Amino acid sequence: MTATDTLPVPARLGRVSLRLAALGGWRRLAAAAALGGLATFALPPADLLPVLLVAFPGLIWLLDGVRTRKGAFAVGWFFGFGHHLLGLYWVSAALFTDIERFWWALPLSAAGLPVLMAMFCGGATLTFHLLRRRGIGAGLARPLLFAACWCLWEWLRGHVFTGFPWNLIGYGWVGVLPVLQTASLVGIYGLTLVTVLVASLPAALPDPDTTRRRAWTGFATGLALLAVLGGWGAWRLAGAVDEPVPGLRLRLVQAAIDQRLKWAPSERMQNFQSHLALSAAPPTDLPSGRPAPPPNLIIWPETAVPFFVEDDARVRQAIASVIPTGGLLITGAPRTDLGADGERRYYNGMVAVDGSGTAVASYDKFHLVPFGEYMPLRAWLPVGAIAGNGAEFSPGPGPRTLHLGAIPAFSPLICYESIFPAAVVDHADRPQWLLNLTNDAWYGRTAGPHQHFAINQVRAVEEGVPLVRAANTGISGVVDAYGRVQHLLGLGERGFIDTTLPKAPEGVTPYARMGDWIFCIMLLAGFLASMASRHRS
Repeated sequence: MTATDTLPVPARLGRVSLRLAALGGWRRLAAAAALGGLATFALPPADLLPVLLVAFPGLIWLLDGVRTRKGAFAVGWFFGFGHHLLGLYWVSAALFTDIERFWWALPLSAAGLPVLMAMFCGGATLTFHLLRRRGIGAGLARPLLFAACWCLWEWLRGHVFTGFPWNLIGYGWVGVLPVLQTASLVGIYGLTLVTVLVASLPAALPDPDTTRRRAWTGFATGLALLAVLGGWGAWRLAGAVDEPVPGLRLRLVQAAIDQRLKWAPSERMQNFQSHLALSAAPPTDLPSGRPAPPPNLIIWPETAVPFFVEDDARVRQAIASVIPTGGLLITGAPRTDLGADGERRYYNGMVAVDGSGTAVASYDKFHLVPFGEYMPLRAWLPVGAIAGNGAEFSPGPGPRTLHLGAIPAFSPLICYESIFPAAVVDHADRPQWLLNLTNDAWYGRTAGPHQHFAINQVRAVEEGVPLVRAANTGISGVVDAYGRVQHLLGLGERGFIDTTLPKAPEGVTPYARMGDWIFCIMLLAGFLASMASRHRS
């Protein structure tokens, strides 16, 4: 045992904080990048939330040694770069589906996206530095000020330039369902604020502006807050009613088609027939062992049909051949029409077909992926979108609620659209469930599909309605209104899920009613409380 081991915890943390604050040059930036990479392990699929108790206090202590605005931004930027480099590595996998065409974009996706996302982290640490220089956030208010600055810029990341709110820190609670219920109150941004605040509180333990007793009390209070939220969430889960929608049987089809073969001219018909075969298979037995009734709603994933369904009667008739009497089939498929200017437009769409082969409803994706589905810098990048095979998609009109006969009204979401909090339903016509069609085959067996599924779980909790997800290669499944996974078909598995649809609970969650306004109030309260500490000092 060394002399350091016998020191009290605050004293040992004090030595660590002083060493981090004393770092300079490349050592400081390398430490920031390492801490950012460490924070990534708090998120799915690793779900190691305790690493945040090291990452965020370490970042605050690094900022203690910064004297310039440039230095404060650089520390945050390198933290963000390490965080997003590790958390978004899987994005580059999409380019390997046609690397001969898109090799030039590999460094842009591997490093370019983390470079851009890190700007928001740099903005957060710069804001924190500037306010601290004005004396704001003394003592225990310092972690509060840091959490407020961090989450303000995370919210901006989710909205600026169409937004990219992927891997928010609050998603780390997906594996802890009682605490995850907090998202029904304050949304993922509010849950992120609480998480970053509690994780940052150890930074106050060696703070000379805070007595040891106050620092430990503050940290204990933060843990108690999580315990209270978890207790409330457990109570909410205990009151959940597990009741299916009567008379509705779903079949989710997951054909597990490799992205390199999905659009190959020689493979398109075979891919289509694979979906037909899985849809026509006999229903799986009920858990009781009794034969199950046939599904009356079959769901295929994003662009499962590589043809223009509405313009091809033979395709619709083939689809109708696998639809049970009185049933429907919903599939992702490209759509096209002529605009008012006479130009042909293409959409990443969804089409519902009935047993007569009639297309009874359609939906077009409204939140398109930059560079993947359209090129935002067309004047400087004379190439086509990656996902559109060179063509570009046009956006649809926005969130919609579809009403299809006896099927409960639902909000369709295609792939990327499900990542945007408070933007997944038509609030004037609230749905009773969410339907996410996606194709994560672009990303292979990486962390990306796991992260995407976790994001979908949180959307269900926020809106207080169940979510059904059909993915080409996985992960497909059914999530109830409390984020509980009812059924799952794993990544890369070929098959289908026969299941029921969980019934949506009565009422509307506070977050579904107020959206991010609750988070904005929390954020404002955090800044005001931090400013009040300046006057007390």
